Amino acid sequence: MSAQLLDGKALAATIKSDLSKRVSKLNSEGVFPGLATILVGEDPGSLSYVSGKHHDCEDVGIKSIRIDLPANASEKDVLAAISDLNNSKECTGFIVQLPLPTGISTQKILEAIDPKKDADGLHPLNLGRLVAGFDGPIPCTPRAIVELLEHYKIPTQGAKVTVIGRGITVGRPLGLLLTRKKENATVTLTHTGTKDLTKHTQSADIVIAAIGQANFLKAEMIKEGAVVIDVGISRFQSGLVGDVDPSASAKSSFFAPMPGGVGPMTRAMLLKNVVDACS
Repeated sequence: MSAQLLDGKALAATIKSDLSKRVSKLNSEGVFPGLATILVGEDPGSLSYVSGKHHDCEDVGIKSIRIDLPANASEKDVLAAISDLNNSKECTGFIVQLPLPTGISTQKILEAIDPKKDADGLHPLNLGRLVAGFDGPIPCTPRAIVELLEHYKIPTQGAKVTVIGRGITVGRPLGLLLTRKKENATVTLTHTGTKDLTKHTQSADIVIAAIGQANFLKAEMIKEGAVVIDVGISRFQSGLVGDVDPSASAKSSFFAPMPGGVGPMTRAMLLKNVVDACS
């Protein structure tokens, strides 16, 4: 079986083209979306990701504001930068790039963001809105995955979905999204405490790997023709490696690779959250 590629790069380009038109319309009405980022330290992956976000802003006509703090920045320094953006008229939405250096509380940082400017959808208030089914910014990577599935007409109604990983940025909010009435999937959220993980992945119609362990998902862990989405990233001198082993991707019917699958869509969803908030 040869898997059909879920091409996040191509779909993201289409979404960005649409967003460019929406931004032009907003500008004509006197509304100017502005995205800001706060990056602490010089992690190569985070630097690359943040740079990509600002390049995306340029592509669609969104003003971008970049705040880079040194690795030894204190929690107080980060909170001060957040306060500035909360009060900035030019910034309509912003993110703090995660993970943060040791010694800085992620909880304190996320709670300090103005929920109305939370472009990542990770403020506790916005996550609570997601739980309740209310409108609000949706975490970017889960939203990217759902839009990929929808675009490629992969049915989720009644589908069995196994998510590997329970992190706040992917696993937990993704489970909430896929169990909405619109998607109507049955989701099993697996983690380090899960007994017989393979039992869950082998019975799933859709498997989403998001743990950051290179080549973790093997062919024998999935059923023939399953839809497989690779979200995890491991960095080696030779380059980036996803969570899905090539043997598993070859056994799937649809496959979202890493890179080129969910990553470009995550960045597109960040822009979409900013434009949606202004609209």
